[in-house]
This record gives sequence, C-alpha cells and structure tokens, in this order.
Amino acid sequence: MSETMKVAIMNTIGKLEFEQKPIPQLKDDDVLIRLDYVGICGSDMHLFENGYIGEKHVTEPIVLGHEPGGVVEAVGKNVKSLKPGDRVAVEPGIPCYTCDYCKAGRYNLCPRVYFYASLPVVEGCFAEYISHPANLCFKLPDNVSTLEGALMEPLAVGMHAALQSGAQVGASAVILGAGAIGLLTMLSLKSMGVHNITVVDLVQNRLEKAKQLGCTHTVNASEGNAIDAVMSITDGEGADYVFETAGSEVTILQTAKMVKRGGTIVLVGYTSSGKAQIHVNNIIDNEITVKTVFRYRNIYPKAIEAVSKGIIPLKEIVSDIFEFDRIQEAMEKSIQHKDKVTKCVIRIR
Repeated sequence: MSETMKVAIMNTIGKLEFEQKPIPQLKDDDVLIRLDYVGICGSDMHLFENGYIGEKHVTEPIVLGHEPGGVVEAVGKNVKSLKPGDRVAVEPGIPCYTCDYCKAGRYNLCPRVYFYASLPVVEGCFAEYISHPANLCFKLPDNVSTLEGALMEPLAVGMHAALQSGAQVGASAVILGAGAIGLLTMLSLKSMGVHNITVVDLVQNRLEKAKQLGCTHTVNASEGNAIDAVMSITDGEGADYVFETAGSEVTILQTAKMVKRGGTIVLVGYTSSGKAQIHVNNIIDNEITVKTVFRYRNIYPKAIEAVSKGIIPLKEIVSDIFEFDRIQEAMEKSIQHKDKVTKCVIRIR
C-alpha cells in the first residue's frame, strides 16, 4: 500500500485542489478505512461557497466532507469488533466521553467533540483514507452497500429530528424543505407510523421526489402562499408537527403559522447568517413546543437496521454520483442546480 493518499483540499474559497498527504496513522483503538463514497452535505456547500457558517469562518486550508462509507483496511491492536474487509458506515463525530453530556448519553452536545469538516476542525473525508475510532464504525449487513453506508449520516439527522419531535402514530406533519434532510426526515416519520405528511419547497423536481417517496401532499411555495396552502390541507387547524429543514429565514418565520395549537415545531436547518425571526406571540398564545436538532446520538444502529429491512429506501434520495476527480464540478452543480440535485455523492474509488 502506498504511504500517501489523494486528498481534495480547499485552499481558496470555492476551489478544491488535489494534493498528496500521508495516509493517517493507525491508533490502537482505530481502524483505517479505505473510503468508497462520501456525500456532499449542505454544510460542505455553505463552507465551499461562502467560507463561513454563521460566526464560524474558514481561516486555513480545509478538507470538506463528513458523510463517509468504506471498507476496513487495517485495525489497531486493541480492536476486536471489526476486521479488514468489513464494510462500514462511519459516525463522523468523536466525543470526549468524559463530560457530563457524554456521560448522560447526549454525546452530540459534547463541547469537545471532534467532528470532521466542522470548524474549527479542518480535517474531512474527501480523501482516500481516514483513521477512525472502531466504536464509531458500524459494520454493514450484506444487503447494505457502502453507498448507503455514506448516507447513514444524513439519515441519522432526519431520524433524530423525527425522534426529537415525539411524533405519534397517526399524527400530521409538515416538512419545510425537500432537500436530502427534509426527505430523510419524511422517510423517518413514515417509518414511525406518521403518514399524513405535507412537504413544502420552491423546486418542483424535489417535490416530485417527495411524492415518489410517499408524502401525502406537496406545496410549491413559488406558486402561492404556502401558509394558506398548508392551512387548507389541514382544514384550518395546522399540523401537529412542523419540521424546518431548509435553513431559510422565510420558512422559519412560517413555522408558527402552520402548526396546530399545542403542536410542535422542530428546527433542523442552519441559516447562513445564524439568525432568523419567528412569530413568538403565536408560539406563546398557542402553547407551541419548539425543539431543535443538533446532529444525532445513538442512531446509527437503528438507521442501518431500517435500511437493511427495507423500511427506508435510502438510495432513492441520491440524484448524482460523481467520480472523485470531478469533485469541483460536483460541488458547483450541487450549489448552482438545486432544481436538479437532491443529493450528490462522491465515489472516491
């Protein structure tokens, strides 16, 4: 095996360049993974296009990507759970395991988490290899591909959003945004017995994908007042649960006008500025619960099982697969052609 690997690095905002870097050193509790696929996330696009998310700015070269799936190449001397040749999904955040949040099982809130391509961390997964703690690498069943392994990360976000909401069987839901996270939130809700789901977006092809995946209603917000449309669909009551996954200031403001009295709003998407307005009086007057989602915790085994059993058709969200050499084109297409792209994935090898 070569001692170096190909890495796509962003030295300049909006431009990815290939460099040769040393293959990561294998620690005793880690596994070395030869990556097959890495998904392009909305946060990758934000950093690539703007160089910042909220108050976090790119100030040095960064390797993007945190949605990896691949094959174990080698294992550290303490690793018993995996062996070379195992295909794995990788949970990309490494918590400290010692803080109060970690001890309580809420390790996604760990203030010292090391999460790929999430500032200030500049190490990412758009590379041929990563070395990662074995306990955060999950062996894939024979009927789950490494492409689906890479998609477990965004599925974990959607599944965590659905679980955070507390949604009950037979409830109604509105999902604002039909990108990958919105679609995966929808599929997660469906797996939990929530089938009355309205999806709202500005882009018709994304709404067609939502229909294909089984939502009840779609609303094209470019064609009229989305709040009126949702209220008409829900007989003037609003939905039990409203999920904001677009990261849009407009849709965040709409949430309180779409949710039923006593219902729940779940905020999932980041805005570029880090700020948004919301109808506080509506929330107070109607005793609305507002919940938020930060990544996920203790989800990967559930997500893998749901995909393996055919409950969640994960591959269906992928619209584009680009070879590693075309990663610049893939990133630009993901940003500039949201009318055509639902989820773009890079095939590393």
